[in-house]
Amino acid sequence: MFLETGAISEEDFSRAEKKAKQEKITLAEAIVRLEILSEEEVARILADMLGFPYIKLSKSGIAPDILASIPEIVAKKNRIVAFKKDSAGFHLAMADPTELEIRDFIERKEGVTVKPYLATERDIENALEAYGGELSDALSKILSLVEKASQDKKAEPPIVELVKGVISFAYKNRASDIHIEPRENLDSLVRFRIDGVLHDVSTLPRALHNQVISRLKVLARLQTDEHQKPQDGKIEFPIEKEEVDIRVSIVPITEGEKIVMRLLSERSRRFSLTNLGLAEEDLLKVQEAYRKPFGMILATGPTGCGKTTTLYTILKILNSRNVNIMTIEDPVEYDIQGVNQIQVNTKANLTFATGLRSILRQDPNIILVGEIRDKETANIAINLAMTGHLVLSTLHTNDASTAIPRFVDLGIEPFLIVSTVNVIVAQRLIRKIHDACRASEEISFVKIANYIGWEATKKAFGVSEEEAGQKTVRLYKGKGCEACYGTGYEGRIGIFEVLILDDKIKKALVKNQEAGSIAMLARANGMRTMLEDGLEKVKSGLTTLDEILGATKV
Repeated sequence: MFLETGAISEEDFSRAEKKAKQEKITLAEAIVRLEILSEEEVARILADMLGFPYIKLSKSGIAPDILASIPEIVAKKNRIVAFKKDSAGFHLAMADPTELEIRDFIERKEGVTVKPYLATERDIENALEAYGGELSDALSKILSLVEKASQDKKAEPPIVELVKGVISFAYKNRASDIHIEPRENLDSLVRFRIDGVLHDVSTLPRALHNQVISRLKVLARLQTDEHQKPQDGKIEFPIEKEEVDIRVSIVPITEGEKIVMRLLSERSRRFSLTNLGLAEEDLLKVQEAYRKPFGMILATGPTGCGKTTTLYTILKILNSRNVNIMTIEDPVEYDIQGVNQIQVNTKANLTFATGLRSILRQDPNIILVGEIRDKETANIAINLAMTGHLVLSTLHTNDASTAIPRFVDLGIEPFLIVSTVNVIVAQRLIRKIHDACRASEEISFVKIANYIGWEATKKAFGVSEEEAGQKTVRLYKGKGCEACYGTGYEGRIGIFEVLILDDKIKKALVKNQEAGSIAMLARANGMRTMLEDGLEKVKSGLTTLDEILGATKV
């Protein structure tokens, strides 16, 4: 069916079939992993093939009473979500709508017809999280047990359950970090970072704070009797169908010990370059770069802008049995099956530079360097890229064009940069509008121009300064609801600028021209800046003008 519809070429089909056999996954999953089609495109084709309608649950607001009509344990076990009930019956999103047994069970239980739909695994997983309830409710139940235990001197407070509850609800609420911090007023504050923003979610009695910290130290294999110096560790925590890797950082502050946990789940790694936010023309540039057997791919931007995620996504595409992939990272963010990953250890003199020298003797095809920080690492990485290796790495620069003078500052000759760098990807992360509470509003072009200037307004919206005074444009925002904590946002996506070193830029580099000249040449050659990419996402209703301005610092 994939071939008959012309959705993919015979060559791509053969690649996917080979990967499916090698990794023992479905053909559909292999097509998504190889970036041939997106998960949604595959689901739509499968829906047509099987004769079921396709549903995108993230676009449908699901009433809590409808969702709860199917017991949580049944919904999660069978990967189904009830999202609507009307005269036609129960509308049921399913990962496998051909599963007759569960449909018959629900028809008998509810006494109504079931109308099955096909939805993506990710869509269903996200919808199932709505069963989780509120963290504050869950914690209050646990704290009531703590209070009972405190009244009975022989009973131990259920600290194990308390820690498990906090981590589980952070996972269900898509939190990337958990903060537990002691405060002066004799309580302990629990905060989640969701979509880059910290939210206060609950407080704990101060008497429990040290017990929670001790429990987490035990799980992370840290010294429980050390309270005066920072400690870092790792926890592998089982939640539902996966083990979540948790990076633990404990530091002493004036009120006691503060702990921050970074949740690194398999769910958060399920990205393709398309759903990271790369526009089609930028995606083609990146694909051309990583398909070369040698050279360098650079991701640039500040800390926390998604550089590592972008490079990991490329690694997953390139990961196959016929190549040797090595990485050196500080720290190793995610474990990737089939990739040899090295953790920097300065105490053992295992730095980026020394690690790269060791990697060279391991016969690698593809190398990921977590970050180029110094001249020695930059020199080795450039030499590797010149000698038949594909090197992926990150730099801390504001945009794509300033990555080049940064390399020059590190002592790399311009002619070496010209001959090795395949592509430079600069990026930022922005929050997406929450689909369930999306609303539109009319914005005047004059107001937009006050934010971003007339030139950017004209280029983005195709309106002249003379006619703009009387015109408006319909843009979108999130009104805010309980599901998105009143923010109006849910999830994040990248804005990018992708710089290819064409002949004009190479000549300018050899002549040691500054970053501003390189940026002008790149824009003249069709490079879209992060602001321009962001404005396209504003026009398409993915995000808001405020988010773009906050990310690009216009």
